[in-house]
Amino acid sequence: MIKYLVIFIYVPISLLAIEIPVKQAKIRSFGASATLNAKVVQLSNAQQSVTSLLSGHLEKYFVGPGEKVKSGQKLAMIESIHISKMTAEYIALKKQYAALMENYKAVKKLYEKGMTSMQELNNYSIMKNEMLSRLTTLKSQLKTLGINTEELQTATANYILYAHDSGTVSELLQPLHAVVGKDSVIISIVKERALYVESYLPLEYASRIKAGQKIIVDYAGKYIVTHIVQVMPKIDETTQRIIVLSSVDEKEERLFIDAYVPATLYFDSLQQYVSVEKTAISFFNGEWVVFVPREKEGEHAAEKEDHALHDGHDEHEIAYGIRVIEIVAHDDRYFAIKGLEVGEEYVSAKSYFVKSLLLKSSLNGHGH
Repeated sequence: MIKYLVIFIYVPISLLAIEIPVKQAKIRSFGASATLNAKVVQLSNAQQSVTSLLSGHLEKYFVGPGEKVKSGQKLAMIESIHISKMTAEYIALKKQYAALMENYKAVKKLYEKGMTSMQELNNYSIMKNEMLSRLTTLKSQLKTLGINTEELQTATANYILYAHDSGTVSELLQPLHAVVGKDSVIISIVKERALYVESYLPLEYASRIKAGQKIIVDYAGKYIVTHIVQVMPKIDETTQRIIVLSSVDEKEERLFIDAYVPATLYFDSLQQYVSVEKTAISFFNGEWVVFVPREKEGEHAAEKEDHALHDGHDEHEIAYGIRVIEIVAHDDRYFAIKGLEVGEEYVSAKSYFVKSLLLKSSLNGHGH
């Protein structure tokens, strides 16, 4: 839930109220990324290769050659021991986390009554956060595999492959009941007049790219999500780079063919970091910073260099801190950073307004 701090600014005519959204820093998984040059292209009779992300036993086809399919439609079912283990682990972790939360609440009540120590409460808090981190990571992995954890009641070995786009089934590439490996292409689908993004990737990334990876395109200030469907076998002669085709996932009516656009390729998530939304980051005095509510700064004041922000009126003090951070990774929505702790509150948007108040405060002699 987004919380808001209400800031009052004194002006000659009236008192204005500005809502500044505040969120909590959270743990998220990040992988490496690469910035690419790309071009919007349109291909007729383009092939969509549906690939299995796990190894297993091909149990069933829901479609046949020549059949028209819609985006999100079931295509095939694979029985995978990996899915069985992951779903069983998720259900077990969910029950353990629920029990741990009850224990934490009980210990917290005892602490509030002076019947247990802060160390005991902190131990339970650490265990709770670690368990939640494991649960969140597993939930994210299952979501990637098309498993809805909200409806998951019992462990399942069924891994369903879905169509990414509408089209016509061209070929069933694996025989029924065959054992398929990870990254095996199961079905080929022809997409009519599909929009693609053609990206140019340095050779150094050749061993790390695969179907399904996300490429975010910056198209006239709008971020468009695409996923890799094909790596072309021929190097682009002009750039001497690998050509990667990614499909535009959403319907975009105003994409101009042959337009050159910047793009970012995101590899698989490998590490977890404290993260904030990209709209929270500001560049201030030569450093990347986020703004934090000053009432949350007391416990960090001695160890971090923070600055107070005031509105110039003693009776109406606006309290913020400036936290210098280091950006270590990013994806399409979040920055992975060092400088904040999990659960700390930060200004998630409209940071430009807080920054302008700080600059004004400094010019008026109220800065620190």
